[in-house]
Amino acid sequence: MDERDSGAPEDGPSAHRHDGKAPEPNAGTGAGTDGETNTDTGTDTGKGKGAGGRGETEKERADRRWQELLQEIRVAQTGVQILLGFLLTVVFTPLFHELEQTDKTIYLVTTVLGSLATGALIGPVSFHRIVSGRRIKPQAVAWASRLVFTGLLLLLATLLSALFLILRVATHDPYVPWLVSGVLAWYLICWFALPLWVRVHYADRS
Repeated sequence: MDERDSGAPEDGPSAHRHDGKAPEPNAGTGAGTDGETNTDTGTDTGKGKGAGGRGETEKERADRRWQELLQEIRVAQTGVQILLGFLLTVVFTPLFHELEQTDKTIYLVTTVLGSLATGALIGPVSFHRIVSGRRIKPQAVAWASRLVFTGLLLLLATLLSALFLILRVATHDPYVPWLVSGVLAWYLICWFALPLWVRVHYADRS
């Protein structure tokens, strides 16, 4: 009888088994699924979990953080640019010259705050352009994040100042400062208190 018809398994790598179990991949190489480690040097190869547990190197993490930062900047820039554009046109309206000196002062402060907020929120763009190619993206991302946070604080001040001015001109009622204080509390809850609470409450669990 021909050996091909004997029913005996063919010799080959796929036919070998030990105790009925398939050999594990990467067995004896010291490499796991979560991260690869050089067994000769004991150093991490940059694969696997890497920085931040996302399977990325430090440069990849900096690239990801920069892209996330750009998305945040787009949202904030839209708001501050619309607000600043509105403020810059107010001075050319006939009503502006009829305002009290106090209202004009509030308007000037509001416009300056809006300009400062715009500069801080656009700053990361030129910041990245100037340091691009210098291999310092992690540091650039850190400083750009500080600029964005500063811009958010200035934007908060601009919004409150503009709201205070509009309500003063529209109503002249004594409850205006209290209403603005309530809006300030709402901004603080939405922008800072709630994110900080989520960060503290869920950081340890994750």
